Parts: sequence; structure tokens; C-alpha cells
Amino acid sequence: MHVHVLSSEDEAMLWLEPEIALSRSFGYSDKHLNRIQQLVQEHEYEIVSAWQKHFKD
Repeated sequence: MHVHVLSSEDEAMLWLEPEIALSRSFGYSDKHLNRIQQLVQEHEYEIVSAWQKHFKD
């Protein structure tokens, strides 16, 4: 299970399982990546729930 984070020019992919971890990134600074990871951790339950709901159908 993973999540993509996109902006107009940047992209990152983070694994959600077995733990939140950066898979790859293009363009984001370390500062932005740290903030992205923090937000994913803070909202992990909502992200996982939405992911499961989307791919359940």
C-alpha cells in the first residue's frame, strides 16, 4: 500500500506498510519531504481507510 504526493513539478511516493517510508522522490527538498512524511503519519488512518475503500470496489 502506498501514496503518491504530487505538485505541479514534484512527485514523491511513500509506502504505508509495513511502515511509512519514502520510496522515491523527484524535485521535493528534504524540508518538504520531512513535512510530507509528517503529514502522512498524522493522517495515516484516513489515508489507509480511503485507499481500502477505493480499491475494495
